[in-house]
Amino acid sequence: MWLSRTRRRCTPFTVRHFSRVSPPPRNCVETVIRVSNNITHLGCPKAGHKPRQLLSLPPFPSYPLPGKKVRPDSHVTAISWMKYYFDDVEGSVIQSHFNKGLVKMECQDEGKQGQTKPMRKIKHNEVMKTGSTIHVSVSVAESRISRRFDTIPSASLCPNADEIQYLQRLVMYKDSALLVLNKPPKVPVKGNMAVHNSMDALAASALCYDYDEGPKLVHRLDRESSGILLMGRSKESINHLHGLFSDINRPRSSLKAWHDACETTYQKYWALVIGTPKEKEGLICAPLTKVLLNEGKAERVMLAYGYGLEASQEAVTEYRVLGPTISGCSWLELRPLTNHKHQIRVHCAEALGTPIVGDYKYGWFVHSRWKQMPRTDYEPISGEPYKMRRPDGLDVQKGSVLSKVPLLHLHCRELVIPNVAKQLETRNTTNSKSNLKPDVLRFVASMPTHMKISWNLMSSYLV
Repeated sequence: MWLSRTRRRCTPFTVRHFSRVSPPPRNCVETVIRVSNNITHLGCPKAGHKPRQLLSLPPFPSYPLPGKKVRPDSHVTAISWMKYYFDDVEGSVIQSHFNKGLVKMECQDEGKQGQTKPMRKIKHNEVMKTGSTIHVSVSVAESRISRRFDTIPSASLCPNADEIQYLQRLVMYKDSALLVLNKPPKVPVKGNMAVHNSMDALAASALCYDYDEGPKLVHRLDRESSGILLMGRSKESINHLHGLFSDINRPRSSLKAWHDACETTYQKYWALVIGTPKEKEGLICAPLTKVLLNEGKAERVMLAYGYGLEASQEAVTEYRVLGPTISGCSWLELRPLTNHKHQIRVHCAEALGTPIVGDYKYGWFVHSRWKQMPRTDYEPISGEPYKMRRPDGLDVQKGSVLSKVPLLHLHCRELVIPNVAKQLETRNTTNSKSNLKPDVLRFVASMPTHMKISWNLMSSYLV
């Protein structure tokens, strides 16, 4: 007791600091006042957002948007243009990207030719002008991945109730003239004696609805590819739709509205390719020819080099680099102007030198030497490296870009066609209700699971 009192008396007088501001760290060049846990201290300024991969939208067109009713004197805002392009993305996701400042636009007046144009952040009510280009973070197209795959119908020509429900879930649009489906991969479009689970056979037995006969194919997709598949429901509609996808017999009409609607017809594909084209956008004009292999049992499409020894077909494809890259791969948007078998696959592999991921028929040599290990990529403007991270709970072994055997990454994403049902109704009857229907129909299909995983991997690896 006496010892404790003596120690208290001998304790030197201490000065009490009323200020709670602690000194800044030694490695801080610039200091700011920070508050954490209701305590004020000096510290380094808060780091900004990490550089993100940017997805570039096509330049804003001058003509009215297909499938969208807009008055001539009205204007289109930035959020309306993004909701139109990303029709399969929820509006709240697009609005959150505007709120976070992840949407930018190229400054058209500044910058010289050949140099990277500076970009500025924009708000959702920014008025779009002709030729304006928007860049947005790749996270805008991220989507939740289901842990289970839908079972692909493998029955005969008489599908059961589960297979009928599965096929009806694939239907995106239905009217009196046509059906629009989102075809899954690994399902053949046209069947034969050895193939029973093809789309035409299953649709004929499961997608009749109130018609006596099932829908018929209008165009084809490869077995490994996915996306929008169009089918006609009547003889008249099938003849009209066949003409739209024909390079020679285009449908003609004296009605200006129908003629303009036919001129706006196009398809757009999204593909993940190995490598990056030298030019960010361009037009591929490379004729194609067929070569028989294995004594005529198989055939292969290749570029016709113009020697005059083989019959060739003119093939034209527009392409545009979307912007994001992952592990040496890049995403392309392709628009075929002609319709030939394996046109996009051959143009990507042989004309551009960037085969599609999972295309082992036309890109086997590149796949055999391709290293799928993730590597560090750099932001093109600032040169800063992207932060690498691995998404939690994401199985990359489901045919994605990092799986051992990736599936074909080719998807028919967008289709614009004239409203055939309206044309047939106005021709046969004088119903005033048909005039209220749109002249052009536009469809956007979501990507299959393996391509969604590849897109999410790209967004999560490079944040």
